[in-house]
Amino acid sequence: MQLLGTTRIGGDCHIRSYTVIENCALGSNVLIRQSCVLADSSVADGAKIGPFAHLRPGSEIGEDAHVGNFVETKKAKLGKGAKANHLTYLGDAEIGEKTNIGAGVITCNYDGVHKHLTRIGKGVFVGSDSTLVAPVAIEDGAYIGAGSCITKDVPAGALAVARSRQFTKEGWAEARRNSQKPKDPA
Repeated sequence: MQLLGTTRIGGDCHIRSYTVIENCALGSNVLIRQSCVLADSSVADGAKIGPFAHLRPGSEIGEDAHVGNFVETKKAKLGKGAKANHLTYLGDAEIGEKTNIGAGVITCNYDGVHKHLTRIGKGVFVGSDSTLVAPVAIEDGAYIGAGSCITKDVPAGALAVARSRQFTKEGWAEARRNSQKPKDPA
């Protein structure tokens, strides 16, 4: 473990092996699991981070929030009790209390020229493998269906599903393999 710069750590914190914390403020009763990197961020009382999480500059993790394995944050604010437990990127985002961010969710914050903010309200459920294309707002209590690409604001209490319907072509794979076989030299 490495504690660098102006890092301050509250009471009853547990910081596991191979973690690097630089210029951060940790509240009390914080758990930092193994192999995390935290820089220029704050973590409030009772929060749990990692393993293998990366808090980049400007991250503010709220009280009792969870940032899990292979989650990266950058200028992200997670409210009290918010959770992003698996394989997620949250950049330039505000996430309300008790919101659940599913596995594989990405905030698409950069359009090639400018960074944009994603706002997610309180008590929101964002389904796994969803992309949130900023600037976008998801209001309190909304649900996002798994695998959705959200490009428009979602009103409070609404369900947003943005994915095409599945279609299946029977026999397609075998026909493709057969068309790719080398021709028999004559």
